[in-house]
Amino acid sequence: MVRFGRVDANQKPIVRTLSSIPGVSVKVLSDVGKGMTDLLIGRMGINYLIELKDGEKVKSKQKLTDDQVEFHSEHGWKGQKAVCNCLEQVLEVIGITQGA
Repeated sequence: MVRFGRVDANQKPIVRTLSSIPGVSVKVLSDVGKGMTDLLIGRMGINYLIELKDGEKVKSKQKLTDDQVEFHSEHGWKGQKAVCNCLEQVLEVIGITQGA
């Protein structure tokens, strides 16, 4: 049985923080399944697809599922996408530097 909507422990605090930043919008996509990333983030007219992994877990527990591997492959999604394991990585991807 395939379970959709399973989220890493860091997702809620990351979404909460991102949602509090002026000019940033966040849509949770976890329930889409089929390898779709966890978050769609909009900033300055640009959309970012972010797959979250819990950086507190050992690397073997942060692996992409088979569907996620396909989505992130050269044969999968042709647009921007990134895998991040902490808020700092997400901020870097969307172009927000710490202390700015």
